[in-house]
Amino acid sequence: MSSLFTFLLVVQALVAAAMIGVILMQKSEGGGLGVGGSPAGLLSARGAADFMTRATTVLATAFVALSILLAAMASVGRSGSTIDTSLSKSAQTSGAAPSSSLTGPAQSAQGTAPANAAPAPASDDPLAAAAAAAASQEAAPAPAQAPPAKK
Repeated sequence: MSSLFTFLLVVQALVAAAMIGVILMQKSEGGGLGVGGSPAGLLSARGAADFMTRATTVLATAFVALSILLAAMASVGRSGSTIDTSLSKSAQTSGAAPSSSLTGPAQSAQGTAPANAAPAPASDDPLAAAAAAAASQEAAPAPAQAPPAKK
């Protein structure tokens, strides 16, 4: 992040805090933009010339201008996105190791790996080894389990 961007971000936060303070200090006239209420509302000469109203207008304009400027700076500063392929490379280099660790308890109960289980081919899919292991586990017969003992 550039120092100019950081500076403008701090200025915008200060402008926002000042605008909140000015708005909260204004007298509530209850008219809602001069509709109803007293003739000294926002659209009258006295209401428009009030210091608080002018300060609110200036701060709101500065806030919007800073928002547009910061958005433009953020969009220009971004470079093209790249896809992280580090997970894919680590799955290819480890080979069939993830499949044996995923199916470890099922294979240890059976004693040996199923005969129809083939190692997963190297592909760009980082979950290919886990999918192949799950498919081979579904193809293998499940060991018989005894019903739980009742007390």
